[in-house]
Amino acid sequence: MTVHQNDDENMTQDSEEEIQQQPVLDPEEDESESEPLDPVERLKSELQAARLEAVEARQDMLRMQADMDNLRKRLVREHEKTRLRTLERFMTDLLPVRDSLERGLEAANDPAASVEALTEGKQLIMKMLTKAMGDHGLKTIDPAGETFDPEKHEAMTMLTSDQHDENTVIDVIEKGYQLHDRLIRPAKVVVSRKP
Repeated sequence: MTVHQNDDENMTQDSEEEIQQQPVLDPEEDESESEPLDPVERLKSELQAARLEAVEARQDMLRMQADMDNLRKRLVREHEKTRLRTLERFMTDLLPVRDSLERGLEAANDPAASVEALTEGKQLIMKMLTKAMGDHGLKTIDPAGETFDPEKHEAMTMLTSDQHDENTVIDVIEKGYQLHDRLIRPAKVVVSRKP
């Protein structure tokens, strides 16, 4: 083998290696995809996409605000309707009491009316009123003989007493009232103390 043949073989091997190292181009591949976008064009397209996203987010926020506003208005209307229905039921229960008071006043103007009949009428009206208020959750606080409770009682005065334990309610000046679990008016009381 000559030097010339060695060179030819080396060149053939070198050519084959170069062909193997070169990337194979796909003739169907689009030339525009292989070229990078102009940075300005890329930024413009990103800006446009961000603007569209911001517009959509603003529209979503405005829709959500409108929904919340409508919900608030609906809740206010429903609360007002509920309040009026409750008040209507209470007034309906008080109407018979008012009617009885009117009849009692008419009876008081009658010269033939007796004190016993008028007293009995007042007692009946008091029962009707107590029932109507009780049906709506009002409870009377009448703490005579109980231990003084500053949460439900208001001490008007303190009296020394040997007959009662200290801090006992001796007398109720004005009864208290509680609506369900809420105190409306404390009972005004006289409380005992040791001499």
